[in-house]
Amino acid sequence: MFFSIVIPTYNRLPILQKALRALEIQTFDVKLVTNYEIIVVDDGSTDGTIEWLNSTMAELPHLKIYEQAHKGASAARNLGVEQAIGDTIIFIDSDIVVTPSFLQCHATALMREQQVLGNDKIFTYGAVINTANFEEPTSEPYKIIDFSNAYFATTNVAIAKHWLLDVGLFDLGFDLYGWEDLELGVRLKNCGIKMVKCPEAMGYHWHPAFSLDRLPRLIEQELERGQMGVVFYKKHPTLDVKIMIQMTVFHRILWNILSVGGALNEHSMKPLLQWLIDRKKPQLAEQFARIFLNQYSVQEVHSAYQKSLKSSY
Repeated sequence: MFFSIVIPTYNRLPILQKALRALEIQTFDVKLVTNYEIIVVDDGSTDGTIEWLNSTMAELPHLKIYEQAHKGASAARNLGVEQAIGDTIIFIDSDIVVTPSFLQCHATALMREQQVLGNDKIFTYGAVINTANFEEPTSEPYKIIDFSNAYFATTNVAIAKHWLLDVGLFDLGFDLYGWEDLELGVRLKNCGIKMVKCPEAMGYHWHPAFSLDRLPRLIEQELERGQMGVVFYKKHPTLDVKIMIQMTVFHRILWNILSVGGALNEHSMKPLLQWLIDRKKPQLAEQFARIFLNQYSVQEVHSAYQKSLKSSY
């Protein structure tokens, strides 16, 4: 099994450095993993990413570098898959730091399930543990908020390359934040590709600790997620997708109640959020902020859908 690890990146150099060094210290059975390559696709970074990558090639013998103008993660992943020489693709993001047994765990789970099924119509989905610990990201314990029931999320999956080519790779119509990987997952599922959970293949997803100055970007992401949710639903107008993107009456009522009709928002909750941050509880503050952040997404997906209906008349 030859792995091609595809990593899109955009202005994340400090954590990318950690991610790449972790991938260079993999331990595995060479009878199972014959070799691997690390394909980094830079999406137009302006933080010195390319310069650092080029200057560090000797320290990163598995690294291959590709560049593109700022087109987004979907286009970057597609380029990475197209250039990959491995038979199996692993997707992780540039802020994911893995453990030394990462490749071995994916390979073991893939091979075991292939022998059971008698085919390779599977992909493995590794664990993703969120952390704000930059110095030692892999020391973070698993938390209940790390659980995900997503079918195909590019933070940590491994799949035979030919299945990605067969279904058509990522849809470039998802040009804002959100849903492009889950949409690809729907196409894979429709082809009968089975998900196999592989919690032993651990990836630690680093992001800065929650702070109030991050709120404008987080709100922007939720608005973009709502708009891309409509793109997702129009491609796959099913109840499953409608529930996934929260475009139901139930979700509107639920989040309207939880946000007290919008009374709980970034302005009214600011004192509480700052109080929690000051007491070293940024994760709890972020969970409270999710009340109004999710409300933004739910409102936007309904608004964007209504606009799309009017524009189609």
